[in-house]
Amino acid sequence: MNNLAWFKSSYSDNTGGECVEVATTSAIHIRDSKNPDNPHLTVSPTAWADFLTHAVK
Repeated sequence: MNNLAWFKSSYSDNTGGECVEVATTSAIHIRDSKNPDNPHLTVSPTAWADFLTHAVK
């Protein structure tokens, strides 16, 4: 999974604050941008869409 293209939220800045990064394949991969070598979470596109629906309210 080292070859994933990770993307930071457009709401994130470069001051070292808390941030997650996301990579998409047939699944959605989520990691802590401060610890990119740590394990990451993988969820289905449906689960990610459900999360985003509730997170942006």
